[in-house]
Amino acid sequence: MENDWKKIKTYTNAIQAEIVKQMLEENGLPTVVLNKQDSSYLFGKIELYVSESSVEAAVRLIEEAEGEQ
Repeated sequence: MENDWKKIKTYTNAIQAEIVKQMLEENGLPTVVLNKQDSSYLFGKIELYVSESSVEAAVRLIEEAEGEQ
């Protein structure tokens, strides 16, 4: 991963993180999901990263999507 990636959100649900990742990528924002959960017991966090230049746009898209729910 390059040095200019910034963590913008943390999840505990892998499916939710992947849905947000897909939504951001559909809007032209490269996204990385870093799954730090234990594979046996599913504790830990899943972190969502975007490039530093995309942070503002990504946060706005996530807030809009969460507001529609």
